[in-house]
Amino acid sequence: MDLPFVVATLTRRGLLTPGRPIRVAAQLNALRKWGWSLAGELRQAAARDPGRIAVVDERGAELTYQELLERSMRLARALRAGLGVQPGDRVAVLCRNHPGLVETIVAATLLGADAVLVNTGLSPAQLATVTEEQRLRVLVHDDEFTERTLGLPADLHRLDEQAREDLVTAALPGELRPPERDGRIIVLTSGTTGAPKGARRPTPDGFGPLVSIIDRIPLHVRDHVMIAAPIFHTWGYAALQVCFALRATIVLHRRFDPAATLDALVQHRCQALFAVPVMLQRLMEVPAPEPRPPLKVVAVSGSALPGGLPPAFMDSYGDVLYNLYGSTEASWASIATPADLRLAPTTSGRPPRGTRLAILDDAGEPVPGGRVGRIFVGNEMLFEGYTSGADRERHDGLLDTGDLGRVNADGLLFVDGRADDMIVSGGENVFPSEVEQLLAQLPQVREAAVIGVSDPEYGQRLAAFLALRPGETLDAEAVREYVRHYLARFSVPRDVVFVRYLPRNATGKVLTRELRRYYA
Repeated sequence: MDLPFVVATLTRRGLLTPGRPIRVAAQLNALRKWGWSLAGELRQAAARDPGRIAVVDERGAELTYQELLERSMRLARALRAGLGVQPGDRVAVLCRNHPGLVETIVAATLLGADAVLVNTGLSPAQLATVTEEQRLRVLVHDDEFTERTLGLPADLHRLDEQAREDLVTAALPGELRPPERDGRIIVLTSGTTGAPKGARRPTPDGFGPLVSIIDRIPLHVRDHVMIAAPIFHTWGYAALQVCFALRATIVLHRRFDPAATLDALVQHRCQALFAVPVMLQRLMEVPAPEPRPPLKVVAVSGSALPGGLPPAFMDSYGDVLYNLYGSTEASWASIATPADLRLAPTTSGRPPRGTRLAILDDAGEPVPGGRVGRIFVGNEMLFEGYTSGADRERHDGLLDTGDLGRVNADGLLFVDGRADDMIVSGGENVFPSEVEQLLAQLPQVREAAVIGVSDPEYGQRLAAFLALRPGETLDAEAVREYVRHYLARFSVPRDVVFVRYLPRNATGKVLTRELRRYYA
């Protein structure tokens, strides 16, 4: 990434604003010594803005950047002295969004340990598998998850909220030096179709990754930002990284509630919200506050954005919506701006500066423009591989996302769904996501999911699952006729199942395996 572009972007977003020389020097020295890990980002923020509020929770508790750093260092020293945590050990975090989660991740990186971000929706059996496969040394968890940890190995150190706080309080004084190795962040894949896998996230080595995001998404230094997306997910964690870099004030709630979220956005004068698409759907179901929160950015990622949602949301809250398409393995691939979403509500936008995107066939060759193929991405933050040693297919420095998509004549990317979700019905390739998008536009439908199921005559066929809005009715034949009017006959779902709600994980992704179990 060329230096003039980096400097121009950092200047536009306020990162190169002059400050007190002693604090600027301390900030640069923190980055020099600790690098661009989460610990380094927190240290530079505390050096430049020690008294600025770093994090606020729903209970009204506030921590400045200096206080957050001091608590994280105390926890790190206690983990090292009391539990023997060393560089290369793995510390798992099973927590919802609150300051204790942030402190624990920072503490692990201060020691050079790997922080394993555990999905709060994992079952006890899945948690046991993660414990074994990730070779966990310590598990820090919220009190509500204590019962899930009871069957885990006896030699695993388990810390509930009080135990973690006791370590912070009782920590002995001492100095922390940069570890001999950088601690890695290990994010677990969503596990919507199988067991979650651990993906090793690289540590940024400069401004490049930050600039790629804030060039396209107009976040600024010292913004007030609510992170509603789970921080254990790649998107929520990326939001935390960006907020530290910008010395933002971060608002966290343990659980997402649409009314409480809107109240917090107004109360804390938030200019930005990081969320997943299903959260925006829920926000649209409650009355908008007056006055509206001063939002300039609502950034979403993590699952497909229903086509009818962007215009409806922006009509209510302004042209502030940004849709980032990426994955745990590829970080980001493209970003859709409000202008892109006004033009094409289902688009995933364009690659940001420093990102390469290609649509390839099964042989790894580019497909003609407008044709569907496999989406490959290259950027500075491609994952380093799974902790099992496995990797994803790569071509010329580009990583296979596992998704199918196409790029139109305007250069906009459209994602048609997972490659393993595409079905062949009577010899025709059918993409369930295309039908989902269409069904989601029915006024009676609150949410829709479409999957492929076995068919003795055609090999596979589509089954649609619909959750209706309160008080609405719809019959299966009307749904089929609606699809038949807009799409080819092989895209018409033979089965239409009405459900109260769709099973989703904590990041809003529909659990396909649960739908198949329900269908069976």
